[in-house]
Amino acid sequence: MYHYVGTNPSVQHPLLRRRYQLLGGLLFATGLPLLVRTAIDPAVLTFHGNQLTLAGAAIAHILGYFIYRRLGNFPGLSASSFILPTFALTYGAVFVLFFVLRLDYTRFQAVGSFLGSIVWYFSMHAFMLRLEPYRLAIVPQGNVERLKSLGGVNWHVLPSPSATFAAVQGVVADLRADMPATWERFITQCVLSGVPVYHVKQVMESLTGRVEIEHLSENTLGSLNPNQAYLQLKQIMDWLAALAVLILASPLLLILAVAIRLESPGPALFKQKRVGYHGKIFTVYKFRTMRQEQAGGVSAKELAITREHDPRITRLGNILRRTRLDELPQLLNILRGEMSWIGPRPEAEVLSRWYDAELPFYPYRHIVRPGITGWAQVNQGHVADVNEVHEKLHYDFYYIKNISPWLDLVIVMRTIRIMITGFGAK
Repeated sequence: MYHYVGTNPSVQHPLLRRRYQLLGGLLFATGLPLLVRTAIDPAVLTFHGNQLTLAGAAIAHILGYFIYRRLGNFPGLSASSFILPTFALTYGAVFVLFFVLRLDYTRFQAVGSFLGSIVWYFSMHAFMLRLEPYRLAIVPQGNVERLKSLGGVNWHVLPSPSATFAAVQGVVADLRADMPATWERFITQCVLSGVPVYHVKQVMESLTGRVEIEHLSENTLGSLNPNQAYLQLKQIMDWLAALAVLILASPLLLILAVAIRLESPGPALFKQKRVGYHGKIFTVYKFRTMRQEQAGGVSAKELAITREHDPRITRLGNILRRTRLDELPQLLNILRGEMSWIGPRPEAEVLSRWYDAELPFYPYRHIVRPGITGWAQVNQGHVADVNEVHEKLHYDFYYIKNISPWLDLVIVMRTIRIMITGFGAK
């Protein structure tokens, strides 16, 4: 929503209001297929199954809308990229329930409503980009210059506290800086008039998906404590999902294990000591993707690092790494309570000691269970050098600070895309 600094607000376009977007989407997605079907067969209006389908489609549409809006708030993400998977998830869940409960439904109305939802929100997204580019005003005091280098926002630097400026969605200021009294009064007036005022660090985190760690203090670390209630619920869901996937995927696991043994000598599974939850050492399991030859005189640290186009990787191993199927044996680690589906990736013990010696606050990433995939993996891919790991910590700390079902759902969707594209594999 726009807020106006120093001017009278103009009339807001109705389609910028969420309730109108949702109401329009419901009418378009459910009403258009019904009109088409009624034109072909008017008797469909009295069919009980069609009435149930309309109710189910409305529920799926409303759930999809709220999930789509929530996921679009995470940094570095285009909201449009979540329209198709979100509505596929909600419509799929609702009509799978219809199938399980043996409820009558019409496929034309169900499919038509799903496609209508997709078309409506893609159209709304394109329309809003033209109508409402995201704009923020900057109070030119303190450490705010770095904001201008961030994309996705139209930045407007306020020339003075008395300047008038219209059509912004918030004001950004370095609230820790020593400001003149005139700017302090300006910020106070913004708050009193309902204009959101954001601290520069908050905006940086929101737009980059990273938590800066160079100047962390004990108080800052305290604010990064994850939601313990969600972590407990997450562990239960992790365990149930891992058990189900292990049972369903057992034929695939067996086939992959045999193929690995046939391609190169050695065991199908690769085992390695890694640092996990609360800094405890555990054995991680993966499908072996490398030949077992080891060059003499190479340190354990060098052996633990996978380089770009590493010659040790086998042909099958390259496929497994690109699709992330080599991680499937870690289902055993989840069942043993050592890992989660989502979290910071566990590092080899020798690498963890190296990073700990080089990087401040590195061990703090062990406050949550390590994951098969994570926020750093979907944003950065595989890394090994200290400088790259330092950047990775920014993402890990963002995940720890913002851990939630919504962020986990974003990571799941992006992981599926990565499995298809092979992003970040080495």
